[in-house]
Amino acid sequence: MKKIFRFVPFVLLFASFGMPFLASAAVAANCPPGYISIDCPNGGTVPQGGAGGINISAITPYSLSIIYVINFIFVPVLMAIALIVFLWGVYKYFILGATEEKSRIDGRQFVLWGIIGFVVILSVWGLVAVVGNTLGLSPGGGAPPTPTL
Repeated sequence: MKKIFRFVPFVLLFASFGMPFLASAAVAANCPPGYISIDCPNGGTVPQGGAGGINISAITPYSLSIIYVINFIFVPVLMAIALIVFLWGVYKYFILGATEEKSRIDGRQFVLWGIIGFVVILSVWGLVAVVGNTLGLSPGGGAPPTPTL
């Protein structure tokens, strides 16, 4: 079993570098076989996917729904959990453990972990926004602009 797992990184590496070779250029709708849309002799029309490459319109609904689930369900639930942990810590520190030192220490730990949760969630969310804006990716999941020659 261990011998099989030794080959997994190589297979993944080969697959990740081999995928561009599997993507062929877009063939125009009314071009003869063997021509791509750039050098089509009778001015064929380009498919909906763009001037070349892979047509991603089939997976776009799935990617948009995954992005929706992450942005509008998963992150708010994590923020709510961090808020509940923080408030539970405040409750344990000030109200429940007003006289016990052990309960105050537990409350302090809950407050600390609630704040750490907020910082981590907001930092990751901010980092994703910075990287997306730096690379020119739109929040709607659109493709980056086509470079001009």
